[in-house]
Amino acid sequence: MKTIYPRSVKHIRVSEPAEEQGCHEQSSHEPHPNFNERHPNSTEQHPNFNERHPEFNEGREGTRHSLKPSTGSGARIYRKGRGAQSDIHNPFEKNRYVDWEIDLPKDQSERKTQYIEVFPKSIVNKVESPDVPSDYSINPYQGCEHGCIYCYARNSHTFWGYNMGLDFESRILYKSNAPELLEKKLQSKNWVANPIMLSGNTDPYQPLEYKLKITRKLLEVFLEYKHPVSIITKNSMILRDLDILKELNKHRLVSVAVSITTLNEKLRQVLEPKTASGHARIRTVKALAANHIPVSVMMAPIIPSLNSQEIIPLVKAAAEAGARNVQPIIARLNGQLLDIFEDWAYLNFPERAKKILKQIAEAHGGQANDSRFGKRMRGEGQFVEHIHQQFKLARRLYLKPHEKFEHNCSSFTGQSSHQLSLFTERQIA
Repeated sequence: MKTIYPRSVKHIRVSEPAEEQGCHEQSSHEPHPNFNERHPNSTEQHPNFNERHPEFNEGREGTRHSLKPSTGSGARIYRKGRGAQSDIHNPFEKNRYVDWEIDLPKDQSERKTQYIEVFPKSIVNKVESPDVPSDYSINPYQGCEHGCIYCYARNSHTFWGYNMGLDFESRILYKSNAPELLEKKLQSKNWVANPIMLSGNTDPYQPLEYKLKITRKLLEVFLEYKHPVSIITKNSMILRDLDILKELNKHRLVSVAVSITTLNEKLRQVLEPKTASGHARIRTVKALAANHIPVSVMMAPIIPSLNSQEIIPLVKAAAEAGARNVQPIIARLNGQLLDIFEDWAYLNFPERAKKILKQIAEAHGGQANDSRFGKRMRGEGQFVEHIHQQFKLARRLYLKPHEKFEHNCSSFTGQSSHQLSLFTERQIA
C-alpha cells in the first residue's frame, strides 16, 4: 500500500496502528512527532526518506523534510478557500490514517464543512497565559472556517479528536448553550466582574455566526448584566451587532480589536482565505470609531518576507480609520503548525519558502515553535528589533495619543437589568 495524500481523490481511510508505522508512512507533511526535539539544529529530513520516496523531492532539496504529495494523475490540486492543504495526524489518536488513491471528479473531492453542536457544562475559561491581556475568555466556536494558515488555535482542535489541518477549518463545533452558561456564571455569588474576551481562541464572527448568532446572544447577556467584554475579530460581520455595541459603550463596557494581517488582497486570499479583506477591516475600524467605540488594530501575525514590509502603510491606514493603537505579534509556529505552514509556504511561495521559515525561527531564538512566555509573541533578535523600530516610527508619525481605555466593572451587580427593574417597581409600590 502506497501512502499518498491526494487532492482530487476520494479519501478512503484505512487505520493502521501508529506504533507499527515507520516515520515515512506518516502524513506527507508530518515528521516524526519528536523530530525537532531530537534534532533541534537539523535541516535534514527523516533517515532514508529520499531513498524510499525519491519522487517527492523534486525541487525541494535541502528542506527540513522534502515532500511533494501527488494525486493519481501526478498533479497536485490546490484547495481554494482553504488555508491548510492536507490532513495531519492527531497526536492523541492511536491510529494513523492512510488515503488510497481513487480519482474522482473535482466537485466530489472537495472537503465540505460540517457543523457539529457540542454541549459544554461551562463556557467562561480562565486564561493562564501572562502574554494575554485578559483573565477570562469565551469561545462559542471550536475550529474556524476562516482557515488562517498561521493560526495558533489549530493545535486545540486535536483535543476534540480532530486534526489541525483540514479538520480545523472544515469540522466546526458550536456551542448553542453558551449564552445560558454565561448568564449562569454571571449570576454566581462568587463571580466578580472582570472583562471577558470574545474569543481568545477562534473568531467569534466566523461565517457560521451569521446564521446562529451565538456571539450576538452573548453580547445581549453582557448588556443585560452590565458586564464588561472585549472582542477580537478579523470579520466585518461585527458591524451587524453595532446596535448592541453602542449600548454597551454607553457604560464603558466594550472594546474591540480588529486583527489585520495584510492589505495585499492576493496574499490574504491564500493566507487567510475566508476572512474579510484587509480594506474591509479598515472600513470596520472606521465604522466603530465613528460610533465612538474604542477600537484598536492588531497586526497579527507579522510573517518575515510576507507582510513585514507592510508595517508603515498598515499603521497609517489604521490610524486614518480611527484606531487608538496598533499592536504587532510576531509569527510563531507552535506544535504541528510548523508542518502545516511549511507545506503551505512551499506551495504558494516556493522561491522564498525556505527564507520565510528560517526567519521565523531566527525571530524566536532558532525555534519556530517557541513557547516561552514573554518571548513567544514579541520575538527576539535583530529582525524583531527592526520590526519594533518600524512600529515606533509609524506610531509617532500617524497615531494620535489616546487616554488608556479601562472597562467599567462597577456597573455589574450580578443581577440582570430586568431583575433590578422589577425590584425597583416593587419598592415604589
